[in-house]
Formats: sequence, C-alpha cells, structure tokens
Amino acid sequence: QVQLVESGGGLVQTGGSLRLSCSASGRSLGGVAMAWFRQPPRKEREFVAGIRWRDENPFYANSAKGRFTISRDNAKYTVYLQMNSLVPEDTAVYYCAARLEEPGTKIFRTDDRAFASWGQGTQVTVSS
Repeated sequence: QVQLVESGGGLVQTGGSLRLSCSASGRSLGGVAMAWFRQPPRKEREFVAGIRWRDENPFYANSAKGRFTISRDNAKYTVYLQMNSLVPEDTAVYYCAARLEEPGTKIFRTDDRAFASWGQGTQVTVSS
C-alpha cells in the first residue's frame, strides 16, 4: 500500500492560487490512479480531480473544471493540484488518494470508497 503526504495548503485571498503536492512512498506509482478530494466544513468529502496512470488522462469535478489542473510526476512519486481563481467555496481540507487501476477500464472512479490509500489532508482557506 502506498503512503501519501500532502503539502502546499494555506490561506489565500479570493482570486489567488495554490499548488498542492502529494508525495507517495512505499511503492512505485505504476498502475496507480491518483485523485484529490476535499471536505468543506460541515460537509461530506467530495471528488475534485483525478488522473490515470496509463495515459495520464485527467478528470475533474464540475467545480474544478477550468480552474484546477491535476498532474503527476511518476519519477518523483508526486501528484500536484494547481488551483487558480480560488473562491471561498474552495475552503476545505484537501486529501490525496490512490487506488490500483483496473486494466482496460475507461471509467475513472470518483467515489471515495474506491480509494484504498489516503493522506492526512492539508487545509486550504480562501478568504473573501
């Protein structure tokens, strides 16, 4: 199982940017799909963005499209989430997650139950 550690969270004003990083250890990222989830205050955890291993195809929640970019550097065992044009509604604890990809599937799982490995989370606060 892969161990994940997030970093890069913080306090930013509306319209600002942050880049979150997720460092993996314990095994290589070969065959591992990665994703970012977030949990806003008093709300359920939700999918934000994901990226496949085999083709690095990204997937985004509607709230993230056009503003967030997920990328991965397998050589550095790291996944990134570049967040631009942040708004107060983006305030949340952001979690990195990993799961083994099923060979041949075109579906990217966005339910958190599908992900076996999780980081401890990093707080992102966007002030108005």
